[in-house]
Formats: sequence, C-alpha cells, structure tokens
Amino acid sequence: MSGLRQAVHAEWTKVRTLPGLLWLLAAVAALTAAVSAAAVAAAHCPAAGCAQDPAKLSLTGVQFGQAGVAVLAVLLISGEYGTGMIRTTVAAMPRRTTVLAAKALVLAGLVLVAGTVAVSGSVLAGRLVLPGHGFAFSPAHGPVLRAAAGSVAYLVLIALLSLGIATAVRDSAAAVGAVLGLLYLFPILASVVSDPDWYRHLQQIGPMTAGLAIQSTVPSSSPAPIGPYTGLAVLATWSTTALLTALTLFHTRDP
Repeated sequence: MSGLRQAVHAEWTKVRTLPGLLWLLAAVAALTAAVSAAAVAAAHCPAAGCAQDPAKLSLTGVQFGQAGVAVLAVLLISGEYGTGMIRTTVAAMPRRTTVLAAKALVLAGLVLVAGTVAVSGSVLAGRLVLPGHGFAFSPAHGPVLRAAAGSVAYLVLIALLSLGIATAVRDSAAAVGAVLGLLYLFPILASVVSDPDWYRHLQQIGPMTAGLAIQSTVPSSSPAPIGPYTGLAVLATWSTTALLTALTLFHTRDP
C-alpha cells in the first residue's frame, strides 16, 4: 500500500505542476453546468403535458462535458508518452500495475470533484428554471437524486474508459478519436437502423447510450431499452475491459 500511496502522490504532483489540466477540469465543470442551464432555459412544458424528462433535461450538459473528461484522461497518460516521461515514471515505479492504478485513482478523484460541481450546478439550474416553465421538478425526489449521483459516476467511468484506451493507443489524437468514436458510434448506428430489435440492442450495448440511462426518471410510453443501473453496469464493464486491456499492453511492451 505504501508503494501505491507514493505513486498516487507522484501522480498528484504531476497534475498540480501542469496547470493546463486543472484549468481543463474547471472548464469541463463550467461548460457542463452552462449547457444544462441553456437547455432548461429553452424548454417549456405545454398545458397538454410534458413529453420531456425534467431530470434528464437538467443534466443535458453531461453529454457535452464527457468530451472534456475524455480529453483530460487522455492527456494524463499520453502526454507522458509524447514527452518520453513515461520511461522516468516506470523507472521510478517499476510495478506498472501500481503506476496505472495510481493514475486511475487520481483521475477518478479529479473527475469526481469536477463532476459533482458540474452536476450540482446543472440540477440547481433545473430547480430554478424548470418550475417556471411548467415542469414539476424537485432535486430532493429519489429518482432525481439517483440521476444526479449516477451522472457523476457516469463521468468517472467515462474518464476511466478513456484512460484505458489512451494507455493502449499511446497517441493523444488517436486516443481522443477512438474514445469519441466509441461513445458516439452506437447512437449514430441506432439512429439509422429501422429494425426495432437492432435499435434496442444498440442502445443496450453502447457505453454512452447505456450509461446515460441512469438519468431517466419518468416512465415512457414504450419500455426503455435498458434500466438505469443495468446501463451504468454496462458502461462499467466497458471501462473495466479497457483498463485491463491497457494493463496487459502496459506490461508486455516498452513505454
């Protein structure tokens, strides 16, 4: 455990000495809340009834903030590959499992804090704006709390997924492209297929579509493709698989 603590301290020191990463994290939190505020400001509930899920609407910014989280995760590891610092890191801490675990812990902690701030700002915007636009919305409602906490967990899992892909790919541009391609591939495919079974399956297995099911709080007229917790578990499986693959490659090749 002392080795892991030392590795975590070293990774945190790297983050603090690279102010660009912390500014990016702050920008992600601000952008996520701002996009959510803009979404709730533009929404109105007609007298005939609301067709939108107010909790999901107030958390719209999470879909945009995830891109920033992915970039942050990629920079955390691929920057070291680009500069050659990864050799120094491995020389100082030969146990590569510990190195990757430390990076994952620091990244998860950073995104947990930024995600909490971003989601809290988003929910606050919904609380202040949506009731005036005809929506019934209470942040203290159980499903809304689940959607908010789940959105923070979603961002953390996206960060870990991105870290795994970036460690495997090692190139910043390629890693960002791979992460965003993986996230948006399944929604794009689902939007063009005409078969309802294929549509449901694509929604169920896509990391973004499945993970964002945690935000749903209002039952729809048709059954949801996947449940909130099951969807988050699908994303967790993607993230775990990416990290295990990255760890295997990290052990079997030179930095």
